[in-house]
Amino acid sequence: MHLAFLLNGERVDFPDAPPTRTTLDWLREDRGLTGTKEGCNEGDCGACTVLVTDPDGSLRPLNACILLLPQLQGRALRTIEGLAAPDGTLHPAQQAMIDHHGAQCGFCTPGITMALAAAHASADPDLDPDTALAGNLCRCTGYAPIARAARAIAHAPIPDWIAADARALADLSPHLALSLAEIPRGSGGSAPGATTPADAPARAFRPRDVDDLAAWHAAHPEATLVAGATDLGLHLTKGLRDLGRLAFISGTPGLCEIASTPEGLRIGAAVTIEDLRAAIAQAAPDFGELVRRIGATQVRAAGTIGGNIANGSPIGDGPPALIALGATLTLRRGAARRTIALEDFFLAYGRQDRAPGEFVEAVTIPPSPGTLHVHKVSKRFDQDISALCGAFMIATEAGRVTHARVAFGGMAGTPKRAPLTEAALIGAPWSEAGVAPALAALAQDYAPISDMRASAAYRLEAARGILLRAVAGDLVPPVLGALQGGAA
Repeated sequence: MHLAFLLNGERVDFPDAPPTRTTLDWLREDRGLTGTKEGCNEGDCGACTVLVTDPDGSLRPLNACILLLPQLQGRALRTIEGLAAPDGTLHPAQQAMIDHHGAQCGFCTPGITMALAAAHASADPDLDPDTALAGNLCRCTGYAPIARAARAIAHAPIPDWIAADARALADLSPHLALSLAEIPRGSGGSAPGATTPADAPARAFRPRDVDDLAAWHAAHPEATLVAGATDLGLHLTKGLRDLGRLAFISGTPGLCEIASTPEGLRIGAAVTIEDLRAAIAQAAPDFGELVRRIGATQVRAAGTIGGNIANGSPIGDGPPALIALGATLTLRRGAARRTIALEDFFLAYGRQDRAPGEFVEAVTIPPSPGTLHVHKVSKRFDQDISALCGAFMIATEAGRVTHARVAFGGMAGTPKRAPLTEAALIGAPWSEAGVAPALAALAQDYAPISDMRASAAYRLEAARGILLRAVAGDLVPPVLGALQGGAA
């Protein structure tokens, strides 16, 4: 497929870009830009971190190892080789890493420096270095000198050559239409509308808008939709799978918007996890804190809420909280739409209520009737998969529960509500003694399994513990609660 994007400030026209080639491989093997390193090749270590600027000017750190070339369409890519000014003036992050002795062997240093540059571009003087660097692993120097480098650049101005990428993207606009036609993979850039035999190689498509996607996917129901590729990328780099026909939907108008509606907050399926966090952090602080622990900055900047839901993982962190919030899902096939409760989307392990050619268009969060409590249990605080995740929407009156929605991930083959637990909570005092029947009911709602992350017995006991923690979080004095830390 034909791509047009910026690479370190220079325009790249790529008439025959292979849709499943990763940016990391292309940079290192085709462009000789070997400063971007290959570490884990699955988006965990951050050695391959690059900077990508969107047409709206927002700058994101992304993992090049699971960033497919078509995802660069109409965007600006900066590698470590392009982080300094054309005259050689170092970026503040580069200079700070030198001044504070943040590098030793140097393998992970380019990715760390790019992550620092992205955090610096956010212009948030209170940004926590631990959050900014959660997706970057290094064991040479320890993180203390790197954290000092991060703090040292908090108030430094953003270099002009970085900010210029957003302005330069306007020059790409005439080329964007070139990618909108479906072009056979490896065709060398066949003309729009070209036909190929039924056994031709997989084809790639980039929709103009959500209506374009709906029409195309209805005609090609077997196709794979690629948004952030934080999950699908591993099917390529680790599973070595052939993904078949592809549609690249990141940035698609109609899928990327967050809007207040009479039904509640409507979040397009292609909204990134990081943008979701910004949208809900104030209204639902526990959910915002949970979202901060999904992957790391590089993963949240690419992954989408639609992908988090549509892949149907029983341990995805988004669905339990959304189910507890009473969220609904809008599914679309062609011109037809239907809306279902989110918990009804998950039928069984690996099965969702989605017809061929149907896709997740949006999720809507209704007005909250109470307080949302969310708790994630994992072996690491950052960058880790849940052993289980529990979410509780609780409303009380005169100390008794008047509304309860309880959902867990990791306790069954799908994210699942706990109806017996909810029934035991309604009318009960919101206290340790009052929720005792609900604690017993959890064993009737769930029959968790044992796996590499936790045993069944541990999951059940931990589920009871985090329900008690939700109670305690509402009862402890505010100052003590602050000292004990965030709920997630």
